[in-house]
Amino acid sequence: MASAKKQSVLNGAMVLMFAVLLVKMIGVLFKIPLTDLIGSVGRGYFSSAYEVYTPIFAISMAGLPVAVSRMVAENVALDRYREARGVFKVSQRIFLIVGTVGTAVLLLAAYPYTHFVEGVSSKSLPAVLCVAPSIFFCCYMSAYRGYYEGLRNMSPTATSQVIEALGKLVVGLLLAKLIVSSGLSQYDSGMLATGNVSATVYGTTVTSLTEANSVITPLAAAGAVLGVTIGSIASTLFLMIYYKIKGDGFTRVQLVNSPKSAEGTVLAKEMIRIAIPMVVSALILNITNLIDTVTIQARLATALETDFNAVVSMHESAITKAVSLSRLDIANKEEVVKYLWGSYGMALDFRNLVPTITVQLGVSALPALAAAWAVKDKTNVRSTIETVIRIGMLIALPAGIGMASLATPILTVIYGRGQSSDAISVVAPIMIAYGLATFIMAISTPVTNMLQAIGRTDIPVKSVVVGAICKLTCNFILVGNPKFNVYGAVAGTILFYVVIVTCNLVSLIKVAKVKINWLSVFAKPFVCAALCGVTAFASNALLNRIFPADTSESILNMGTVSVGISVILAVIVYAISLLLIKGLAREDVIVLPKGEKIAKTLEKYGLLG
Repeated sequence: MASAKKQSVLNGAMVLMFAVLLVKMIGVLFKIPLTDLIGSVGRGYFSSAYEVYTPIFAISMAGLPVAVSRMVAENVALDRYREARGVFKVSQRIFLIVGTVGTAVLLLAAYPYTHFVEGVSSKSLPAVLCVAPSIFFCCYMSAYRGYYEGLRNMSPTATSQVIEALGKLVVGLLLAKLIVSSGLSQYDSGMLATGNVSATVYGTTVTSLTEANSVITPLAAAGAVLGVTIGSIASTLFLMIYYKIKGDGFTRVQLVNSPKSAEGTVLAKEMIRIAIPMVVSALILNITNLIDTVTIQARLATALETDFNAVVSMHESAITKAVSLSRLDIANKEEVVKYLWGSYGMALDFRNLVPTITVQLGVSALPALAAAWAVKDKTNVRSTIETVIRIGMLIALPAGIGMASLATPILTVIYGRGQSSDAISVVAPIMIAYGLATFIMAISTPVTNMLQAIGRTDIPVKSVVVGAICKLTCNFILVGNPKFNVYGAVAGTILFYVVIVTCNLVSLIKVAKVKINWLSVFAKPFVCAALCGVTAFASNALLNRIFPADTSESILNMGTVSVGISVILAVIVYAISLLLIKGLAREDVIVLPKGEKIAKTLEKYGLLG
């Protein structure tokens, strides 16, 4: 066993969750001032670069880090330390090739993509070119992340994620600011020199501030995107230095006594064999999402053609505010389609909140479960599976039910003063449905990771195929029905996750031959989460009666205060009810700051299960 201290599943997950929360906060600090600086048009150029970058990056990365983590964990569990290192060295070479190919593909696709999307101007081209190198660095750093995750040390991954986000924040905003300031300075100087006739801004002659901004904004967006690449370089350098200083914790005795490593080609073939099903899953998911985007809008158009008035009347208060009554007819159905599709998109940010956090459970559990599976440690196999599902439920159930209970108040706080305020009545039912289904979506990836840990990478591929077919069928039937329209897409997505989680979870329990204590894992957290939701809804309603929400343009109004107090009360009720019904285990508590002390106190009063 390596001399470096290994983190437990919950310790590792907590480290990663904290890092993700920090990264999300940094992301908000990046996007808000960036939008103020370059405007919605500039954000459009920024987003266009990400739209082509994300699928190429996802496919480049799919499976390989998981394969590295699993192989390293299995080898360490079997005391094959030299082979664990061999896996790392092979992964570096593979990631180097994959990263180079991914970057080359994006560089080659940059001009055709921007030309197709934007025409001759191709104003997003600089941004796409600036983000392309980050694929190389992100791939290469993943060899280090996968290795340390396999050693059950999540700290390097967490720290590198924060460094990457900080690089984006500091460098991206600084470059965007410098480009905007320099461009405006060139414009002012040029206009002064020519008597307000023309100016040269970044080599282009312009005759007005609007024309100057059209030159400056794409370059400023490229500067912001370059921050992403600089962040990935800084993160890679950190991991390289960390490995140089800290190493992997293997002692000389462990390396000498461990068997000789398999040949590099053998390890590479095994790594690719494990990764291929995950790459297929990633491809299916990306294609499904693309088809989803097209089919939902197409079927919304069909629903409007079938019964325009039925669709409009369902969302009358919202649509009549957003679309002029004089244009509200079948001839302008495209405008209504875009409005409903945009409203649906607003809800997706909330849908992904909790799964973004709980996905870290799977990352942390994979090496622990792979190690237990390799040495046939049935006790740890059962414990790991049950712990991941239980913690997932403890987080997702109250968060989801709370989100559903306060859907309209939360949306009012965030969008109540902006141009999107009219869409709240459309978005709220979507948010409620996704809130109630959050517990299913939240454990989807962790369950998939656990199947990958025990060598059944084929099962998630099959379940994704079945789920995708169900989702697209549901979209076609329900979204095209005027009675359901955009809400049919919600049903399709929830069905997609129900199919995937049911298939994967049943298979995991069957293959691993474990029995889950559903009273502890699901029933107790559900009861407490229901109390949490009732408390949030009732307290917000009561506070709104006592202190009616004002019409202030500031976000700090009574409506916001009511939501904040309701959330705090709901959290308190959830925590107390969990303790009273002994819904927490000792291992759930000891991962908290001063957890050992807290656990002893709770055990003293018989409050732990």
